[in-house]
Amino acid sequence: MRVSPSALLLPLCLASSACATHRPGATPSVVRRPSLLVVLADDLGWGDLGCQGQAKIETPHLDRMAAEGMRFEAGYAGSTVCAPSRSVLMTGLHTGHTRVRGNDRIPLRPEDTTVAEVLREAGYRTALFGKWGLGNPGSTGHPLRQGFERFYGFTDQVHAHNSYPTFLLEGEDRVPLANLVPDEGQWGQGKATERNEWAPGRIHEEALGWLRALGAEDPFFLYYATTVPHANNEAGNDGMEVPSLLQYADRDWPLRQREHAAMISTLDAQVGELLATLEELGRAEDTLVLFLSDNGPHREGGNDPDFADSNGPLRGIKRALTEGGIRVPFLARWPGTVPAGAVEAAPVHFQDLFATACALGGAEPPAGLDSRDLLPTLRGEGPPPEQPLHWEFHERGSAEAVRLGRWKAIRSPMQTGSLRLYDLEQDLGESTDLAGRAEHAELVARLAALMDEAHVPSPDFRTPAERKARGR
Repeated sequence: MRVSPSALLLPLCLASSACATHRPGATPSVVRRPSLLVVLADDLGWGDLGCQGQAKIETPHLDRMAAEGMRFEAGYAGSTVCAPSRSVLMTGLHTGHTRVRGNDRIPLRPEDTTVAEVLREAGYRTALFGKWGLGNPGSTGHPLRQGFERFYGFTDQVHAHNSYPTFLLEGEDRVPLANLVPDEGQWGQGKATERNEWAPGRIHEEALGWLRALGAEDPFFLYYATTVPHANNEAGNDGMEVPSLLQYADRDWPLRQREHAAMISTLDAQVGELLATLEELGRAEDTLVLFLSDNGPHREGGNDPDFADSNGPLRGIKRALTEGGIRVPFLARWPGTVPAGAVEAAPVHFQDLFATACALGGAEPPAGLDSRDLLPTLRGEGPPPEQPLHWEFHERGSAEAVRLGRWKAIRSPMQTGSLRLYDLEQDLGESTDLAGRAEHAELVARLAALMDEAHVPSPDFRTPAERKARGR
């Protein structure tokens, strides 16, 4: 059910130095509530950042963001593919509860409550620049019907494959780009033969323009959902679309790997420009910036994730529920509030954004969330309270996973498959299945029960057992 204004608490300024910042040259009396900037990368692996051990791809701005803030070693995406991960991020509900559990163009409904909606009703300016994936024009899930006052980019994830499309969307209206895409698909997908306007660059400029146009006292929620470094799946092995090879042009690497590296370094530079803009506007110390990725690295468009060790010490990539598919970069920066150089080992999850944003904006979160408030952790007050973390995946025969403390269990197919058990403290690469050991029998039963309890049936995303029970 949607949250009404009467269900919201009067937004309060947090008791931190962030509340007393002001623009250079402005009167010091300007007081703002804290703002929130969420940067979501697309298919960026845990190991793709220098601060997490990357040796080939240069990410100086993100490394600086980690050095000036907090790096979560066990930050988890909502899913191992795009749309459900974004649904978890926006609704604060894991994939056993959230509306969108797969990449099937199922839109959010009017009764689904998003973090953007709650913050907007609390008096925040809200905007989405980039990729949505939770409802196309005309649907109930379109971002302008889900709490965002401004939207510019892609609503459809297949359209978003194409970094040189013929159009982007401003709200529900098409904005033409000077590219040529022969045999363009229904959703705007395809491979451009004339590449003049790189969509992620255009989206970036629009986001900066919106940020700079805000009023001096406006608290804001900016959701910057880039499509980098996702591949153009319709371009086959020529799908790493980037306008320049940057410093990698002369590297003795395969072309696709130079393109992949250039995409990530371009994203890094864009994040650097966002942070610099906050500084320029005098908003850095009252803005919590989160940097995340929607799932693990991909093997698409000609990219080889093993070349640059994109998943680091983790096993698996996108579309796997092993750590490499769901453990992602998870950085937080808030000068004066988040301690510089902090590293948090406790697991955190996309679903935690919702309660955190509500605490930030002084809003009462809706009932029934799977979300935890991470603000105390971000202030350096210790790890969040432990709770089971849950994932479902409705492709490739289905799979589900749960993490509780050091223990991780995976079951495929959902509900009826055999369960695999891993000790992540001793076996981060998930190489040794401990489920068959007698001393873990009680633990295996408990984790299986947690999986069963976490799943609420969905008419749009049925498990194999549910489909069999219905005779199809």
